[in-house]
Amino acid sequence: MRHLWQQNLKSILLSCFSHLVAEMATAGKVIKCKAAVAWESSKPLVIEEVEVAPPQANEVRIKIVATSLCHSDLYFLYESLDKSLFPTVFGHEAAGIVESVGPGVTEFQPGDKVVPLFLPQCGECRFCKSPKTNRCEVAMKRHGQKSTEHCRLTCKGKKLQQFMETGTFSEYIVMNQMAVAKIDPAAPLDKVCLLGCGVCTGYGAAVNTAKVEPGSTCAVFGLGAVGLAAVMGCKAAGAKRIIAVDINPDKFEKAKVFGATDFVNPKDHNKPISQVLMEMTGGGVDYSLECIGNVECMRSALESCVPGWGVSVIVGWTDLHDVATRPINLMLGRTWTGCLFGGFKGKDGIPGMVKAYLDKKVKLDEFITHNMTLDQVNDAIELLKKGKSIRTVMRFSPQ
Repeated sequence: MRHLWQQNLKSILLSCFSHLVAEMATAGKVIKCKAAVAWESSKPLVIEEVEVAPPQANEVRIKIVATSLCHSDLYFLYESLDKSLFPTVFGHEAAGIVESVGPGVTEFQPGDKVVPLFLPQCGECRFCKSPKTNRCEVAMKRHGQKSTEHCRLTCKGKKLQQFMETGTFSEYIVMNQMAVAKIDPAAPLDKVCLLGCGVCTGYGAAVNTAKVEPGSTCAVFGLGAVGLAAVMGCKAAGAKRIIAVDINPDKFEKAKVFGATDFVNPKDHNKPISQVLMEMTGGGVDYSLECIGNVECMRSALESCVPGWGVSVIVGWTDLHDVATRPINLMLGRTWTGCLFGGFKGKDGIPGMVKAYLDKKVKLDEFITHNMTLDQVNDAIELLKKGKSIRTVMRFSPQ
């Protein structure tokens, strides 16, 4: 055991030394590297050489080791009506190593393992100081600007936007220090990258937002990565019955791994799925989580809840349509709410989730169905579009 500990310590020290040497060679300089660039909507990404400027005040430059493909990337590439996003570098679910830091940065140093955050935490605004939300007032103002002012990527002389101010489909990125979480140096980056979005979003929706109680009955709509993470969260919270709802029956075996007890395919029934669930549970589930981003499913999830105390959480992202229900469905005592990033404050929450993974209390490996390189990003997109993958992790270099 002692020999193994010495080996791990030696490995960490060698890693820190090698990154220190690399940082000395590149600090303060423009780095040329590879990135997958979306030049326009609904078109394949293009692997390009990009230039990454040095970090400015309060910024951190990160070498991305692993990044995964999230459905939100596809949504904004193919479905969103906002065409001002382009050209952009997508990707927001990743993990990497600090290469260099700008003036005023004291929290990070070269060699630190980190997870970039699409939902920053300045720690000083009234939102960050409130336990009631994970929003950040400073971040909301920055995101509302929709400019390349804070982007440090350039290609062919043109400034590129970093999707959600992250842009992890680039081998190097620059982030404000408020949008970076430092994690345990023992964490495997090609696994904990999943905590940058999907897993925390679904898991947190169950434990932080719904506040699922022991012995309760839950329904999870949609069994992508977010839905499976919600199933995992319901189980961790002690739910006795977790009903997985999806039109793809092949996903039930995967859902059982994360704790699902029942599977319902809406296509197998000639009545509304809300009615099916109410009949299955003797009046409705205690908690439902919609993890698809479909407004009709959001309504079904709400109406599947038991009157009086049922809680339904909107987790899936969409901004294309309105969501509606009859007022009586809320007047009877149901609660309809939503969450972003599972209610986690990123800088505080992600290190805890990393520890939970290292302590084998949270699953991550089981979400990964494919491992690829950045050059295969369009293949990864096709797999996700066709529902043939849960999470594809793309590597840049060994840890």
